[in-house]
Amino acid sequence: MIDSTAVFVMAAAATLFAGISKGGFGSGAAFASSAFLALVMPPAQALGLMLPLLLLIDVGALKSFWRRWSQREASVMILGAVPGVALGAALFAVANDDVLRLLIGGVAIGFVIWRLWPMGVARRPPLWAGGLSGLVTGFTSFVSHAGGPPAAIYLLARGLDKTTYQATTVLVFWAINLTKAVPYAFLGVFTREGLMADLWLAPFALIGTWLGVRAHHMVPERLFFALTYVMLTITGAKLIWDALS
Repeated sequence: MIDSTAVFVMAAAATLFAGISKGGFGSGAAFASSAFLALVMPPAQALGLMLPLLLLIDVGALKSFWRRWSQREASVMILGAVPGVALGAALFAVANDDVLRLLIGGVAIGFVIWRLWPMGVARRPPLWAGGLSGLVTGFTSFVSHAGGPPAAIYLLARGLDKTTYQATTVLVFWAINLTKAVPYAFLGVFTREGLMADLWLAPFALIGTWLGVRAHHMVPERLFFALTYVMLTITGAKLIWDALS
């Protein structure tokens, strides 16, 4: 798992990044932490290592955004996410490391393309469309902790203000991550070594969340995500190359 100083530094940086992203920005870049870790450890181990930390970050962020979410959008997305998580578990049970690398890398590249692609003004989607968004969000979140892009597409189109949007994503992913924990345990994704490593990494998760919540009102998203897109592109390309070669 974490068998060297270099890997620990990588894991600590990824955890800090996830906390900042989930605590302050709702565009889904937190999943980059799993992509970064998949470069230095098997993808399943990276996913198992990150989930308890993501749950810890969710709890920290929930306190800061308590009751500032949109209950309607959150509820319909969470209901739709349950079958999405089940589909993700079914695929995960039969996928090998290279398939997971390809999925994580593909989602990383797809996320960058989605964020940079010129988008016109679309009409507001109906509330029920959140169920479909939740389905896709639950699936991609299960296989790569990458539910942010499909969730963001729907929630942004619903016209929520910045803080309501952020609070809604925090609530939705807290519920989805809790749902993922049970099948992850049955699939053997969690390990004793990973949970012990999580104890060492927990402070970085809390510090990242604290920084992210404060950055929510202070730091322009454009600068933060410009660097994120570069890192995601390089990381995603590397994972796809490793999977195909």
